[in-house]
Amino acid sequence: MAGEEPISFDLDGTTVRALPGETILQAALRTGTEIPHLCYKDGYRADGNCRACVVEIKGERTLAASCCRTPSSGMNVATKNERARHAQRLVVELLKSDVQQGSDYSPASELDHWASFLGVDKARFRPRQQPLRDLSNPAIAVNLDACIQCTRCVRACREEQVNDVIGFAYRGAESSIVFDLDDPMGASTCVSCGECVQA
Repeated sequence: MAGEEPISFDLDGTTVRALPGETILQAALRTGTEIPHLCYKDGYRADGNCRACVVEIKGERTLAASCCRTPSSGMNVATKNERARHAQRLVVELLKSDVQQGSDYSPASELDHWASFLGVDKARFRPRQQPLRDLSNPAIAVNLDACIQCTRCVRACREEQVNDVIGFAYRGAESSIVFDLDDPMGASTCVSCGECVQA
């Protein structure tokens, strides 16, 4: 990307210059515009799994995940108009419905931060059946009842540590984070490096 010039585009009525290779989300965060995001983690490949960061691009029929969309010159992006905000709120509300209410988890989670930011108090949707705790590994307890299936742990295991132990299996309400062939973590090939916990 050597020699590429920054790209100017419109972000909520303000002209912003995106650096070469920078996504809409990265340019927004760098220039002080907050866009909700959950599956994105700086330094990891962007997947656009959670869809909390969707924005409206003028002239496009569908909303775009800002974490994996690069701007083009003259693009007009709305991050907080009614269409984008409605979609962002709905995604966060759906994800919040799957997190056990009244649990002993910290209310300072990223999901709680964005729910507060968007004014999502409680979810109207029925939660999915939560997986059981996996305490088979002496170093890491696996509690997927607060998992939003962002796959940051999968990318951490596969792409950062190159262990390829953690995966994503099944479909729909049955979809789940798994270790190897859906083995208990302690019986899997996990080396307890902790990269998934950090992600």
